[in-house]
Amino acid sequence: MIIENTGLDGMKSDLAHLDESAESLGFVRWQWEYYRATYDLKFVDRSTNQEYFLRFNTRAVEGKLENPAAVLAIEHIYIGRATFPHGMEYESAVPQPILSAAKQKLAELKQKLAE
Repeated sequence: MIIENTGLDGMKSDLAHLDESAESLGFVRWQWEYYRATYDLKFVDRSTNQEYFLRFNTRAVEGKLENPAAVLAIEHIYIGRATFPHGMEYESAVPQPILSAAKQKLAELKQKLAE
């Protein structure tokens, strides 16, 4: 599920500030290469033990990712259910408590990046 209207799409930040802000909220930069990075935040639905990941993609618009001063732009923001062994399923409905918590984290991220 793509999460729209977060105010984060297109927002830019240097890598050091983005990493620090995202990490402070529990996001982990898992996948990355010289020009792209993906940040994930795990949620667990306690009633079903299903895992969901809030994910946002970034792309370097200035510099490369090994440089903390590189500027990244946030692209897509989405949430999906983890599937065995390493997949993500984005078409299923996301439980409302998980979706609400994800949107709260995105609002907090937007605030931290604006500082």
